[in-house]
Amino acid sequence: MKLLRFILGILVPPVGVFMTYGVSSTLLINILLTLLAWVPGSIHAVWAIAKHYEKASENAY
Repeated sequence: MKLLRFILGILVPPVGVFMTYGVSSTLLINILLTLLAWVPGSIHAVWAIAKHYEKASENAY
């Protein structure tokens, strides 16, 4: 599931962010960045997904 989110974050950035955060301000930011250009949207999506998993692993301890 984690790999799928990263792949979607690269190919279709808003979908990857939506699967991770749901409807949120992060999703809206990603949609705006993706509308500006695909590359900023992809970079933001991969960063946001990675931060989500980083935060989740910190809370696990």
